[in-house]
Amino acid sequence: MNTEALTELDELDLRILEQMQADSSLTNQDLARRVHASAPTCLRRVRRLIDEGVIEKQVAIVNPAKVGSTLTAIIEITLDVQTAERMHAFEAALADEPAVLQCYRVSPGPDFVVVAQVADMPAYHAMAHRVFTSQANVRNVRSFFSMHRSKFETRIALTAKPA
Repeated sequence: MNTEALTELDELDLRILEQMQADSSLTNQDLARRVHASAPTCLRRVRRLIDEGVIEKQVAIVNPAKVGSTLTAIIEITLDVQTAERMHAFEAALADEPAVLQCYRVSPGPDFVVVAQVADMPAYHAMAHRVFTSQANVRNVRSFFSMHRSKFETRIALTAKPA
């Protein structure tokens, strides 16, 4: 359960976030034009959204096939011992692995679902050995390999909250 407080967002904030999710490389002037606000207002809003953690980071999305990273693995992991300490230790090991793109603690079923991106099956095998089989607390690993990506989106649907 997420215990972070919600940030109050008005219509202008939502318009800014929609535009930035589509293209965060916009200049402040272009962003201001698109959201129908002055450039100084837009800049203040973006800075506030960053300071409050609404915008976590701005990144470039790289096409995996163009850089030789063509195998996507969706992995279910079950641990032997599920104490908070052991769960955090496993998450820390995953955080240090560059091939791991996403990690979710889930319930019910496995303890974690992980998304990893690697070059090929030998690279997956090496990553799995480094991250999963080398840890004594990992009981079960079940991997699924993407044959086709029909949708990939980083945009979060934004709606105005009722007053």
